[in-house]
Amino acid sequence: MANNKTQVAVLGGGPGGYGAAFRAADLGLEVALIDPAVNPGGVCLYRGCIPSKALLHVSKLISEAREASEWGITFKEPEIDLEQLRSWKESVVDKLTGGLGQISGRRNITYIQGRGELVDNRNLQISTENGTDNLEFEHAILAAGSQPFILPDLALDSERVMDSTDALELPDIPEKLLVIGGGYIGLELGQVYYTLGSEVSVVEMMPNLLPGADQDLVRILTKQIQSQFRDVMLESKVVELKEQKNGIKVTIEEKGGEQFNKIYDKVLVSIGRKPVTEGLGLENTHIRTNENGFIQVNLQRQTTEPSIYAVGDIAGEPMLAHKATHEGIVAAETIAGEKVAFEPYAIPAVVFTDPEVAWCGLTETRAKEEDIEYEVAKFPWGASGRATTIGRNDGVTKLVIDPESDRVLGVGIVGVDAGELIAEGVLAIEMAATAEDLALTIHQHPTLSETIMEAAEVYYGQAIDLYRPKK
Repeated sequence: MANNKTQVAVLGGGPGGYGAAFRAADLGLEVALIDPAVNPGGVCLYRGCIPSKALLHVSKLISEAREASEWGITFKEPEIDLEQLRSWKESVVDKLTGGLGQISGRRNITYIQGRGELVDNRNLQISTENGTDNLEFEHAILAAGSQPFILPDLALDSERVMDSTDALELPDIPEKLLVIGGGYIGLELGQVYYTLGSEVSVVEMMPNLLPGADQDLVRILTKQIQSQFRDVMLESKVVELKEQKNGIKVTIEEKGGEQFNKIYDKVLVSIGRKPVTEGLGLENTHIRTNENGFIQVNLQRQTTEPSIYAVGDIAGEPMLAHKATHEGIVAAETIAGEKVAFEPYAIPAVVFTDPEVAWCGLTETRAKEEDIEYEVAKFPWGASGRATTIGRNDGVTKLVIDPESDRVLGVGIVGVDAGELIAEGVLAIEMAATAEDLALTIHQHPTLSETIMEAAEVYYGQAIDLYRPKK
């Protein structure tokens, strides 16, 4: 970055930002990557995907140890060293973010620990602990990410009220925890705290948990959640939080308008995330945002300011790390002169609860909303040999199929390791595979991946392990 100039300035070091920076550097461009943290990683590695999955692994281990009693193997209840658990979680974060720092250096990327703000369409003002400086760029890629969304009515300044970042710090294991919001973040963290010993309840405004996902998949997770959590309050909302000596007094309003109060030791507010666009200096450029606060971009992730691109959570839904990385790559390649576009047929979504829920492509919910012709083929894991051997028949693999061409339009899976299985569905959709392609692809036995093949066989009425003739 000679003379405070660079070809590409990337603002934000999360999966979208470092993905863009690494790809741009690989293409021979001079790159500066700016982020407040010591190393790249962003929300995903520091305060999101990675620490939450580390804790969910612990949660899964505890659950499996308890389930083993059904097979004649009994473990004593775990003794939880919270300090050591926090330390292990942080070691995972440090290892991955430190590794990204080393990779950044090897790619000769100039990493600046600080905060950047656009002065105009060619300059950034960067604030560091040593003061402020100007960085001139030819192109900039904005990847500032997102932050927890808090309604003003729920913004109580109390250590007893947590957002997802606070919850991942594991300050303690509250005796009674209320999770506000039945989305993926709330349910994942709720299960973590449940297995660690909290009595957990969840309140959700919509009629179902995981609103927007296909409910035939969600019902299986909901059944598990209802067996674990103290209360699952649907079509209900929190109207007031008030701190008392013995906890947080929560006023909850049910569908009919009736209200009641409950006391919880802690409350986790998890009602969504919003893009971080304030403080970026967008007002100093021609960049536009839409009604939801996302930066408007084209297929190359270029904003309405031609020299500036935006990727990841600030560029629109879905707010997922892997989507951000691919957007960052497209932006970098566009700047390097390649003809590319961000046009995926399928972006996988995974809820890392137990059981996991994953889907990609066209959901049945969206097909109904948009009046798209489709057929569904399902393979229940009760007929899976592998699922039976691990005592987890509580799963379903589902295909959404075009009835005219037999092309696979969508895939949904609920069950153990659904997040690992969904990638085959993504590939099938991207490659325009038909149900016949999946049915004729030999899958290894006994595995959970077989259920994808057998769901395709169900479509044709040919499933070996399930008698379900085609009508």
